[in-house]
Amino acid sequence: MADATTAAKAAPKKKKSKRSVPFGQVHVFASFNNTIISFTDAQGGALTASSAGACGFRGSKKGTAYAAQIACEKAGNNAKQQYGFSKADVYVKGVGLGRDSAVRTLNTLGISVESIKDVTGIAHGGVRPKKARRI
Repeated sequence: MADATTAAKAAPKKKKSKRSVPFGQVHVFASFNNTIISFTDAQGGALTASSAGACGFRGSKKGTAYAAQIACEKAGNNAKQQYGFSKADVYVKGVGLGRDSAVRTLNTLGISVESIKDVTGIAHGGVRPKKARRI
């Protein structure tokens, strides 16, 4: 029994090949309470992500522009080191304070911004009206 387990452990491990993604997308979700930044490849498959909460900010500080800047730096540095990320299309969603600062941070990291698109949802039609009152 012991021989079978040692043979399984001794099998050589395949080294994971480094994937190069020089161009991709950056999705910034900025709400009043938090900012979430995701770096994806051109098809939208997630590479790295970070948020203000994951960077150690708590409570109302998570919704600030500074917290968004730190979160963007963290995710951006990971994307550059692991995938060679250098160009991006930016998709911004939400109305929080971190919208502008996250995009500006990409520039300071050396990631060139090809385009910025606002994909914030817009209400149309409203909610369903209340049913008619019967007397």
